[in-house]
Amino acid sequence: MISTAAKLPDDPTALKQMLVDFQRHFDKETSILLEQIRLLRAQLYGRKSEKVIPVDGPQPLPLFDMPEPEGLEDEAVEEIHVPGHTRKKGGRKPLPDDLPRVEVIHDINEKDKTCACGCELKKIGEVTSEQLDIIPAKIQVIRHIRPKYACPECEGVGDDGPTVKIAPVPPQIVPKSIVSPSLLAHILTGKFIDHLPFYRQEKQLIRLGVDVSRTSMCRWAMQAAEACQPLLNLLEEEVLAGMYIQADETTLQVLNEPGRSPTSKSYMWVFRRGDPDRPILIYQYYPTRSGDVANAFLRDFEGTVQTDGYVGYDFLDTRKAIRHIGCWAHARRKFTDVTKALGKNRKPGAADKALSYIRKLYAIEKKIRKGEYSIEQIYEIRQAESQPILDDFKKWLKKKKQQTPPKGLLGRAVTYTLNQWHRLIGYIEDGHLSIDNNMAENSIRPFVVGRKNWLFSGTPEGAEASALLYSLIETAKANQLEPWAYLRYIFDRLPLAATLEDYEVLLPWNITPEQLAASGIVQCA
Repeated sequence: MISTAAKLPDDPTALKQMLVDFQRHFDKETSILLEQIRLLRAQLYGRKSEKVIPVDGPQPLPLFDMPEPEGLEDEAVEEIHVPGHTRKKGGRKPLPDDLPRVEVIHDINEKDKTCACGCELKKIGEVTSEQLDIIPAKIQVIRHIRPKYACPECEGVGDDGPTVKIAPVPPQIVPKSIVSPSLLAHILTGKFIDHLPFYRQEKQLIRLGVDVSRTSMCRWAMQAAEACQPLLNLLEEEVLAGMYIQADETTLQVLNEPGRSPTSKSYMWVFRRGDPDRPILIYQYYPTRSGDVANAFLRDFEGTVQTDGYVGYDFLDTRKAIRHIGCWAHARRKFTDVTKALGKNRKPGAADKALSYIRKLYAIEKKIRKGEYSIEQIYEIRQAESQPILDDFKKWLKKKKQQTPPKGLLGRAVTYTLNQWHRLIGYIEDGHLSIDNNMAENSIRPFVVGRKNWLFSGTPEGAEASALLYSLIETAKANQLEPWAYLRYIFDRLPLAATLEDYEVLLPWNITPEQLAASGIVQCA
């Protein structure tokens, strides 16, 4: 860098060349910075969807107008034809048949049931309409009464006094408390399904005439999680016994972590068993994003692990018993960011070309999902149809890497995809595998939505309890069980469980809606 005029050359030709070089470098850096500004603006104020709007279609209006820099070459993008579709019939959905009906008859007056000619009218039919009604939550108190018995002949006899018998206290999920299994399930689904912090539920219960403190709710949740620990252990064993796991992680704030600032980032990890016949989700809280977390969980696992491109998962490539595959949704997201940064007046460019390749891959997966194909047939389809697209895409990426500034968004997208290529193509080698890691991302989304409401965990113990309860609830949902009904069912039976078999029958896939109904627990629709 030239700091003084004395270092400038005296030759006018050399000075002109220096000015041209500086202008070229300045334009390049400015273009990259403007691109990053437009992407940030799109992330803050634009559409959150990753769906790319066609450049020749109607465009949404941006919040601000900024000049678009030139520089990205135009490329021909394959035209996409949208097939015709059948329009869905309008109108409201019918109310569920299994809901109870209360009939209210609106009849005409008796005097109007006589015709003007004097003849009595006859009923020829009726017109029926339905409204959905709701009865607010009903709170009741369950009184546990244990009669006491004593022998009148032995009264006052013996050193131990009279003989008195009474039934033992029935075991409870939270001993010596006022909370019933039903109320406990209600509170936990309120927080982990409806994302209502305990202080909001406290206000709800006050409106219903009951004062239950948020402190009590927190303590009950911790005790419930402790009682459910054997179930979590079985879930972890089942995940590791499978052949396919997806992993992801997201941030979490814990206020009172020993030796750490309250503003420090902690993490909630999720490991999902990818087998569609038995979906299981394991959430784990850790104060770090280190790959050691995943390494410890997958210590004895043998099979396929699917992740994004985070470097913390790089150790998986060194594990002989594990095949590490990547996520096409993350690769697609990099190119989608390029299109967002280019703004509404963009022309079809390199990012659109890349997205067209990825769309073709997803179109094949959509066809597979809609068809009833065996695992072997899925493998054959991917080899015959997806492999040629991948080969062409890789050639295009290698060529584009030589033409694109590496610091720009497009250059980063190209580099990321090529660096992840050996993982991205892994899904075509096994019909069991998915093209992306979206199942794990969708599994962690309920936690992210809840985090926006309750914001943080107070202690590491609370974060661990939340992780355990999320594991149970989300696994129940994945196995088509209504969360409140499942929690209500297991909270009744966990205090009585004593053997491994007793706990195994309480796992979500071992419980059916019919079992819940037979026990008097009605699932919500």
